[in-house]
Amino acid sequence: MALIPTTILTGFLGAGKTTLLNRILQEDHGMRIAVIENEFGQENIDNEILVQDSNEHIIEMNNGCICCTVRGDLIVGLTELARKRDAGLLAFDRVVIETTGLANPGPVAQTFFVDEEVGSHYMLDAIITVVDARHAMKQLDEYEEAQRQVGFADKLLLSKTDLVSEEDVATLTRRLKRINPRAPIAKVDFGRAPLAEVLDIRGFNLNEKLELDPDFLATETAHVHDHDHAHEHKHEHTAACATDCGHADHHHAQHSDDIAAFVFKSTQPFDSAKLDEFLGGLVQVYGPRMLRYKGVLLMQGAERKVVFQGVHQLMGSDLGAKWGENEVRGSKMVFIGKNLPKDIFIRGLEQCLV
Repeated sequence: MALIPTTILTGFLGAGKTTLLNRILQEDHGMRIAVIENEFGQENIDNEILVQDSNEHIIEMNNGCICCTVRGDLIVGLTELARKRDAGLLAFDRVVIETTGLANPGPVAQTFFVDEEVGSHYMLDAIITVVDARHAMKQLDEYEEAQRQVGFADKLLLSKTDLVSEEDVATLTRRLKRINPRAPIAKVDFGRAPLAEVLDIRGFNLNEKLELDPDFLATETAHVHDHDHAHEHKHEHTAACATDCGHADHHHAQHSDDIAAFVFKSTQPFDSAKLDEFLGGLVQVYGPRMLRYKGVLLMQGAERKVVFQGVHQLMGSDLGAKWGENEVRGSKMVFIGKNLPKDIFIRGLEQCLV
């Protein structure tokens, strides 16, 4: 049986996740979607907003969707849903998990790799982060959770863009791209986003898209340079922007965030033993700060591409497509994390080249 594609929907408090979910649960789209409210507390307000009935654990909607509240162990909730589906008690084709507004998406994503039963039933399709255009600059200044949610994203959806100027949207977009240059950005209007912007985007699993877009990487390099420049002035801008200062030029400041991305590229092949040892050491030392990393690798003597990706300390690799006869061979790697020592990463990777 095919794996169930699963989307993690995250975003800071008030970003508009529940509005988007309401649309998914009520619209006549013909899809059978199981929506999981991943709650950690005793009270679940979102569940009452979504389905107007908090007495049942699993509620079936008129459009074929179901809504399920999981308090605590997500593995237990996912496993229970899969068993009911296998037994014919529930019918659904995909899952959307909404995290709490202050959640770190990392442990939720890791669930799909650390638990064998979850991994045998589900495939993580993408992490979608809703960003509140009106409040995001301040939230990114003050809350690491907001930065982490952006850093983990495979796609970013901007909400409430009608409440701010085009200039403010452009400023926020530049900042989001510095934090996470590999996530496409789209606007969502009162939860009205095409489902194609949310589902089946294959954002997490690199095996679905072996090549990283070279043009996209070129823009990443520029963003990384901008961030490095901003980092030199970090204390000045943090002091200026950590509070709602109200100055007219506040939005023009160059913000520096703890979470940022950088890219490694080379046309020289890697020595596989050296690379394995170096990456293993990186994960041991910096794993908790490495939010997302992925790449397409050129290995010495290999006729096929090697695809690798990871979340925190969990890292895996797989064989990709064969290198084309006229294709320029090379490695492209993207790292997103919190205060990662870029120089150590780059120098170490260079020393693993043949």
